[in-house]
Amino acid sequence: MSVSTSSTSQVETNPRGIPKAPFVSNVDDYLDGTDSSVESTLNKFQEMIAKYRYMELNVQNRRKGLDEKIPDIAKTLAMVEFLKDRRDRKLGKKAKKDDDDDDLDDDLEDEDDEAADDAPLKTTFELNDTLYAEAEIEESELVYLWLGANVMLAYPLDEAQALLSSKLAGAQQTRANAVEDLEWLREQITVMEVNLARVYNWDVRRRREAKAKGIEGTDEK
Repeated sequence: MSVSTSSTSQVETNPRGIPKAPFVSNVDDYLDGTDSSVESTLNKFQEMIAKYRYMELNVQNRRKGLDEKIPDIAKTLAMVEFLKDRRDRKLGKKAKKDDDDDDLDDDLEDEDDEAADDAPLKTTFELNDTLYAEAEIEESELVYLWLGANVMLAYPLDEAQALLSSKLAGAQQTRANAVEDLEWLREQITVMEVNLARVYNWDVRRRREAKAKGIEGTDEK
């Protein structure tokens, strides 16, 4: 969503295209330059503030969703990396054993690790909020990932790791952008609130001066 301004020059924006709010340093010059009444200017400023606040709410919701999504991606990636590391260790030891069947010392040193890697992989999974079950995971080169919208696909471990690493990096960058956008939007809202107050106070002061002059003119008569 864009926020319009009265300036015909190129509007400065942040990297995501959110425009910078114009700062009214001199109300007289600003109103003369825009040929607008005080009332229309105040209405325009209030509309711009409302648009900035709407964008702020959207960005806040986006960041909140990412705050929930990023830990899930990180945990899934950690599990895939664990399965991949377990597979790589087993393949490495098998290759080493094939290349050096006569090295009894190495076989004895790795005996405990091999036993751990060869043991069935057991875990618990949640059936309900307070109900868990134990399961044994079969050795496989594939892992199944939920992609959303009730879609699950099987990926080789290497591809799953690359996909999740990419998604995690993208989500973290998007969250960093959202935090930066929120700071930017709050600055623009503050600027527009200051502008609104300056124009309003300028109008109040002008009315008081006009009223004072009217009273002085009546006394002279």
